[in-house]
Amino acid sequence: MSPTVLYAVDLVAILVLTFAVYLPRHRRRDLAVAYLGVNVGVLAVAATLATSTVGAGVGLGLFGVLSIIRLRSAELSQTEVAYYFAALALGLIGGLGATTVAVGAALMGLVVVVLAVADSPRVLPRYRQQTIVVDRAITDEAALAAHLEHLLGGRVRRVSVQRLDLVNDTTTVDVRYEAGARPARRDDHVPQPTPLDDADAADPRWAAAQR
Repeated sequence: MSPTVLYAVDLVAILVLTFAVYLPRHRRRDLAVAYLGVNVGVLAVAATLATSTVGAGVGLGLFGVLSIIRLRSAELSQTEVAYYFAALALGLIGGLGATTVAVGAALMGLVVVVLAVADSPRVLPRYRQQTIVVDRAITDEAALAAHLEHLLGGRVRRVSVQRLDLVNDTTTVDVRYEAGARPARRDDHVPQPTPLDDADAADPRWAAAQR
């Protein structure tokens, strides 16, 4: 069967991936254009390599270098990187034509379906990740987690301190948390005021030390 069928399947797959899956969820027009351009470019070059004497390994190596350059040129989330490599994979499957049309179409459909399901807002909807600058320097990790749970209104699953600035009194943290979940009990780590007895309250030296 003509490889043109695989080319058409690839174009349908990348259109579905870009306009039916990615764009409604992430709303980045620039990356939608990038995914389409990368896919069609990979498809064209892979199809040329498949019918020429140039080794496919050389072409794949060139695409690897181009991918590194593209990924380093702008800050992308891990989800957007996954879409980027899916666009590459679709183009390679359609362009190289190393399988039958049925197998190639099935593989392309698998790539699109996996991303559509894995990136669905219904999959782990409450799990979030943020980088936060806290307006105080907190050295105790348990106290920091308790403070973040109070700010975020959820249960902190993991805290990684990126920067502790004792001069400016700030803490930069990468926090993974579950939104809306009941915070963990951290009463043991929250500083409690020292109770006063009558002797301490009457002692002028203690009162002077508290000023």
